[in-house]
Amino acid sequence: MREVVGADLTQKMAAISLQLYQRAADYARTKGIIIADTKFEMGLDGDTLTLVDEVLTPDSSRFWPLDQYQAGKGQPSFDKQFLRDYLSGLSWEKQPPPPPVPADILEKTGQRYREAQERLTR
Repeated sequence: MREVVGADLTQKMAAISLQLYQRAADYARTKGIIIADTKFEMGLDGDTLTLVDEVLTPDSSRFWPLDQYQAGKGQPSFDKQFLRDYLSGLSWEKQPPPPPVPADILEKTGQRYREAQERLTR
């Protein structure tokens, strides 16, 4: 990244990303959620660094229940990992289009998203 955008902009994006993550992670922890990882997409609008795309959602982050966390083990989650796990267990070439997803898998994924929303907004 540094080779593409330069050291100064890389440092600025890293600092902003860490600040955003820390603030969100601190808040989520008060709601019983660990934000295990996330991503922030940024771009330039002229000379202005802009945060783009969605942030801190079950699509861009891994949310784990704090009260169920066990170091060194797979974690239950409130994100799309359930759907990823389902798809990775299928025999397909991992190229579009993906195979159809059964309604129960979609519903269980939706339940996890709603649980994250409920915990984070109560």
